Amino acid sequence: MTFRDLNLNTPLYNALDDLGFSTPTPIQAEAFNVVASGKDMVGIAQTGTGKTFAYMLPVLKNLPFSKQDNPRVLVLVPTRELVVQVVDEIEKLTKYINTRVLGVYGGTNINTQKQAIAQGIDILVATPGRLYDLALSHVLQLKSIQKLIIDEVDVMLDLGFRHQLINIFDLLPERRQNIMFSATMTNDVDDLIKDFFKSPQKVSIATSGTPLENIKQTRYKVPNFYTKLNLLKHLLQDEETYNKVLIFVAYKKMADLLFDALAEDYNDELCVIHSNKTQNYRLRSIEQFREGINRILVATDVMARGLDIDNVSHVINFDTPDFPENYMHRIGRTGRAEREGHSHVFTTDKDNHAIEDIESLMQMTIDIEELPAQVEISTELIEEERPQIKERNNPHKRKKDEDAPGPAFHEKSEKNSKENLGGSYKFKIAAKYKKPKTRGDKNYNKRNKRK
Repeated sequence: MTFRDLNLNTPLYNALDDLGFSTPTPIQAEAFNVVASGKDMVGIAQTGTGKTFAYMLPVLKNLPFSKQDNPRVLVLVPTRELVVQVVDEIEKLTKYINTRVLGVYGGTNINTQKQAIAQGIDILVATPGRLYDLALSHVLQLKSIQKLIIDEVDVMLDLGFRHQLINIFDLLPERRQNIMFSATMTNDVDDLIKDFFKSPQKVSIATSGTPLENIKQTRYKVPNFYTKLNLLKHLLQDEETYNKVLIFVAYKKMADLLFDALAEDYNDELCVIHSNKTQNYRLRSIEQFREGINRILVATDVMARGLDIDNVSHVINFDTPDFPENYMHRIGRTGRAEREGHSHVFTTDKDNHAIEDIESLMQMTIDIEELPAQVEISTELIEEERPQIKERNNPHKRKKDEDAPGPAFHEKSEKNSKENLGGSYKFKIAAKYKKPKTRGDKNYNKRNKRK
């Protein structure tokens, strides 16, 4: 099958020719007629399979020219980087079409985005948080939305966007087409489909969790961080083989720690992205890695999820992910567009259970490679790897007595120990001082004068 078999219009064919695309990917071919029919659709496909074009080609084919100001197509994605990427992809397809596209996300001036919305748009690409803020400001009207597209929905739910998605659904017209794409089918995704989709047609290109066949996976058993670092530096010495390397770590602190450790040897070739970095810094890092200015990118899961970066030679899992689906998302960054890819995972003893889950999901065993002889085994540990010291038999520590008061407890002084006198308080005061509690008690004052 070629794109000519999809019966597109001439402007779209011209855009595809400029991009050098002639053959649709499996998800693009399978999803086209379903999306074009106007039915609700759920697409399950691995990362790197061309999902953006899979939903935009049929949408653009059937999107008539309009001068109305309010958007007709809404695309929701989980991260700011994906907004930028999706807008770029849509602009490539609409090169010869008079279609207005706008991307909005948090971390930038909302007033600038309000001004852009007021000028009129056809397709809006947004993160859920910023979209909801704009809708509440009444600058953005969503009642004209005809097609709702949610991309990377599993990540969106992992990030806790379910509540915001439900709020957004309430602002949309009931009669609309719902299109959802996900790399994995989780219980949360299934619940969302049941609640808001109307008899959706499912298009699944690969079973959830099935690894791409053109990715060669290897595993190294490594005892600790500094041994991982020594192994990583050894691999990165081969610049010809490891020419575009994406390194995944578990969290932001680890990303900074690894970046600093690599900077001494690879400063000019290295960049990093995580959520604590500024938006401009993150976009610049991605662009430099994409263009080959930097050959090494250190990233956390959320930041690199869904990013379309071509020709990644290797994905290195410096930390083993806790969830097997995240491992699938990570290695899907290499071996894209039917190219050969490579992935390594560095595992410690505590990762054995996680590796079992990953191999169970993929229904295959990852080949184990011996550590190269040149790699030094370090005994130095970072803070997270050091054992927790438990002082069970410290003679200087007082034994816990359940009946004893806590360390912050002390008895009240006598003058502060007051009796709760309840309703009889005013009578006791009156008896003591022989006068009313309030000066306005005229009857009491008269009685005292008679006496």
